[in-house]
Amino acid sequence: MPLTYLALGDSYTIGEGVPAEGRWPVQLAAALRGAGTPLGDPVILATTGWTTDELSAAMDEAGHVPPWDLVSLLIGVNNQYRGRDVDDYRGEFRRLLERAIVLAAGRADRVLVLSIPDWGVTPFARESGRDSARIAAELDAYNATAREETLRLGARWVDITPISRQHPALLADDGLHPSAAQYMLWTEAALPAAQQAFGAR
Repeated sequence: MPLTYLALGDSYTIGEGVPAEGRWPVQLAAALRGAGTPLGDPVILATTGWTTDELSAAMDEAGHVPPWDLVSLLIGVNNQYRGRDVDDYRGEFRRLLERAIVLAAGRADRVLVLSIPDWGVTPFARESGRDSARIAAELDAYNATAREETLRLGARWVDITPISRQHPALLADDGLHPSAAQYMLWTEAALPAAQQAFGAR
């Protein structure tokens, strides 16, 4: 039987604006299979627009139970977009990460957390008159918080924010969400951590 993978998140995990095969969790599973890890396609629990509390509610409703061989978590951009306080995010993110670890049968080393990309560099942000410097600063604070909690609990941190800033043109047609080509770069960044997760005993 193939190993199992649960991907938790928002528009970045469901791959808003890209075909299913372009989503980064699907690309990651394929890359792991190509490298010899018999991982099945991910079960994705993610919807465009979800905040931390909305993801938590969806997890309650979905009722997924352990064990999952790999769990990924990428959440928080909509908290920032809606102007929520980063201190509130810390507690909500920590509880989601704790739940992800439980779903991974208590193996924090089997949980990947990806940083939030910087949507402030996109045409959508410019055309809607957003302050890109403020977005960047707020997302840096969010990501610093998520990284602290991720490392504290022993999960694996993958920083893809620089990729989003270095490749602002790799976007879907909406001028906001990443394209499959950008997700491929995310996959390349996440692959070593995922391979380490399956190599750890």
